Amino acid sequence: MVHSCCPASLARFRSSHRSPRKRGLRGFVLLLGGVFGVGLASSLLPQAPGLPLAALQALPLRLSEGWIARAPAPPRPGDVVLGSPQLRDLLEQLNMADQHWRPRAVPLPGGGFRYLYLRRADDPLLTIDQIKQRILNPPAFERELQAIAALVPALEGVGVRLLLGPPIRQGATAEWDPAGRTIRIQPAVVKSGSLEFARVLNHEAIHVAQSCRRGSASASPRLLGLANNLDSQGQRHLDHPLYARASALERSLEREAYANQHRLDLALSLLASECPQRR
Repeated sequence: MVHSCCPASLARFRSSHRSPRKRGLRGFVLLLGGVFGVGLASSLLPQAPGLPLAALQALPLRLSEGWIARAPAPPRPGDVVLGSPQLRDLLEQLNMADQHWRPRAVPLPGGGFRYLYLRRADDPLLTIDQIKQRILNPPAFERELQAIAALVPALEGVGVRLLLGPPIRQGATAEWDPAGRTIRIQPAVVKSGSLEFARVLNHEAIHVAQSCRRGSASASPRLLGLANNLDSQGQRHLDHPLYARASALERSLEREAYANQHRLDLALSLLASECPQRR
C-alpha cells in the first residue's frame, strides 16, 4: 500500500516602490511543471453518503494505483536515506532554503526599489509597507526545524525508513508505504524550505500513526478519528487528478492527514500513543 500526497503551487511576486501595482511571476510549481517547490495544501472531498466512520474503517482496500502491497525493498538507486546521522545536514539545507523566503529590495536604475518576495498559495498579497516590515523582521522557522529534528528520530524509533527520492506513484510529493515501512519524499521539497518540509513529513507521519492504529506500522491504515475541518485550498488539493481513482477510505485517510498536517506537534504525540514500540 502506498499513500501519496501532492501540493499546491508557490508564486514569486515583485512590487515597485514607485508604483502601487504588483506584477506576478510564475514561481515554483510542484506537480504542475517547472522547478519543484512545495506549498502543501489540505483538502476535503465528501464521504460516500450514508457511510459512517466505522464502515469506512472496515472497508477492504481495493486501490490498484494508490496502495501497493509488497515485501519491503531496499532503497532504489538515487534514493538518499534520511535518518539521525543525516539530520544535521538536512537541517542546514533547510535553513539555507529558508533564506529564499526573505523579501529583497532591488534598486531601480531611475530611482526607487523593486521588492521581490515569495508567496504561498492563498496567502494575501503584501503591501509595500508589509514587505518592508518583513525585510526588517524576516520569517523565522525555528518551530518547523525543531519539529523535523524531533520527528525524524521518532519515525526511526518505530521502524520507519525515511528516503529522499521519487515516490512510486508518479506525480506525488511524498508517500507512505506501510509494506516497506518507508516514507518517500521528493528531494525538491527540501529546496522549498522548513515549513513545507515539516508539513509534508508531518502529513506522512500521521499516515504512519493511521497504520499503527490497525496494530502495526506495516498494517493498512485506518482512521484515527481526528478533527478534519478543511479550507478551500484543501478542497482543491484532493480535487487533483492524483486522487481521481481513490476510494472513499483513501480520501478519508487523506482528509484526516491534510486537516492536521499543520499541527506540527501532533504526529510526534500520535507516534508515541499509536506506535509505542518498534514492531
